[in-house]
Amino acid sequence: MTAHFGLKKIRLNLARTKEFPNGSARHGYEFIAPLDAEDHIDPASWKAHKEHCRVRRFWADEEEDIGHLRHRPGGSWGFHYDIEGDEDDEAGYRFNTHPFRPGEYVSIKDDDGELHTFQVVTVQDL
Repeated sequence: MTAHFGLKKIRLNLARTKEFPNGSARHGYEFIAPLDAEDHIDPASWKAHKEHCRVRRFWADEEEDIGHLRHRPGGSWGFHYDIEGDEDDEAGYRFNTHPFRPGEYVSIKDDDGELHTFQVVTVQDL
């Protein structure tokens, strides 16, 4: 029997860049995902709760994009904007191996193919 883990709300803020030397709380993502005991996204629990695994992309003054966390063939993860907004899918870089804990860094490849680094700011129980 597979253990199912509780859903978490994870906030990612843009990490330091040339344009934002202190990072930016106005650029990032909030998404819901089940995390296992090592704080990795749990694929089995995601499959059971995927309709709840939503994402909100916020980018300064741009319109927010709303979609879902998707598990892709080969085990990678991405964001699919099928609800609101005008963004194409975005890919989480090595999301399958990264722990989602405050202070950790993850990268996301945007719809233009650019890789951006984000810091995990909060991980909250739902």
